[in-house]
Amino acid sequence: MPAPSNQSFCASSIIGTGSYMPEKVLTNDELSKTVDTNDEWITTRTGIKERRIAAEDQATSDMASEAARRAMTAAGVAPEDIQLIIVATVTPDMFFPSTACFVQKKIGAVNAVCFDISAACSGFLYALQVARHFINTGNRTTALVIGAEKLSSLVNWKDRNTCVLFGDGAGAVVIRRADENADAPGRVLSTVMGSDGNLADLLKVPGGGSFCPITPENVESRPNTIHMEGRETFKHAVTRMLEAAQQALEMAGLTAADVSLVIPHQANARIITAIAERLNLPNEKVFMNLDKYGNTSAATIPVALDEANKAGRLKRGDVILLVAFGGGFTWASSVVRW
Repeated sequence: MPAPSNQSFCASSIIGTGSYMPEKVLTNDELSKTVDTNDEWITTRTGIKERRIAAEDQATSDMASEAARRAMTAAGVAPEDIQLIIVATVTPDMFFPSTACFVQKKIGAVNAVCFDISAACSGFLYALQVARHFINTGNRTTALVIGAEKLSSLVNWKDRNTCVLFGDGAGAVVIRRADENADAPGRVLSTVMGSDGNLADLLKVPGGGSFCPITPENVESRPNTIHMEGRETFKHAVTRMLEAAQQALEMAGLTAADVSLVIPHQANARIITAIAERLNLPNEKVFMNLDKYGNTSAATIPVALDEANKAGRLKRGDVILLVAFGGGFTWASSVVRW
């Protein structure tokens, strides 16, 4: 992996967090009635006990908008204060317009520039870094960064290897330019990103785009659902997340010993445990809500960040390590001083 850039940034701070999870809960026991699996098999291999499923008439933008409203309330900003909206998602409402434009309409952010980012489970951290770039140029001072997914729309509910993993939800943060000399809370100290398109076939939704449009001839094979090579994905996830975490800490002038809490992408409990062990971090310094929500892709980190914040797990001055890995393959890590 190339060495990360040491480019300096204007100070950017997370000033509000918010999340939204659908009401419907789908448990492992309920899944076992429709596919050949059981609670023990799922829990042992993934750590997941249940997941949330959006209503049929509930779009990704609906969940994203509610998470955004909650983040703005927490930040004390009005919709017209938002100058940039970035939505990280692989389940957009439609190919175009962007989901971010639908969010803009629903929350009334009339002054915002809006677009989506597709980086799978790393998407939120990619979006956070892009927002920092906008703030760094001086063109924008207040941004809304959202990770939102309706993965239930991409799941093959007959494939027990993938349907047990995924759920729906949304998380958001408001990020604002801070005085470089001020000790502002929520300061984003560093972000590292990486990609390896050579591994794209290991985790993908092959159908539905220009490469493989859905036709009467292929619709029965469900190409517009998630396909994953689990073992290879696991191996690369651990390696890349560890590298990204270490590089982000190095860029911030810190080590794993300085970390107060790591909030990793919530894909698999074994991956999270492996990362924590390699960073020599005890369980109490690792945040997990995987058991309740499963893998919500780009939404996992902002949802977990909001839950940790609301639960009082984030104290002023704490060093928070965010790290993710997703299809593409993509990976990213950010260090935040709360």
